[in-house]
Amino acid sequence: MLTKFNEVKDKHFKTLDLYAPIVARVHGGNHPEFYKVHEIFKSIKVKLQDAKAGSLNLHDEFAELRKITNDYTIPEDVCESYEAVYKMLEELDKIYNE
Repeated sequence: MLTKFNEVKDKHFKTLDLYAPIVARVHGGNHPEFYKVHEIFKSIKVKLQDAKAGSLNLHDEFAELRKITNDYTIPEDVCESYEAVYKMLEELDKIYNE
């Protein structure tokens, strides 16, 4: 599980680092929940950097993301970058929780 998670993390984190702050700036006014999404993403990054092998616990972060995004439901009035952030986070969530 962790190996697959790390592969997906490595695939997506560079893009998430780029997109998340821009999406927060562009869409945060109409979608204030995205500010929280961005904060949780930053928290996940810190935990990943600080984690020792086998000690990673992201259950609370992913549970909170599912809650505030309504299970990663993409709003109709957002750009492709917003959609991409949700899809990448959802993929990470699913793999982590397998």
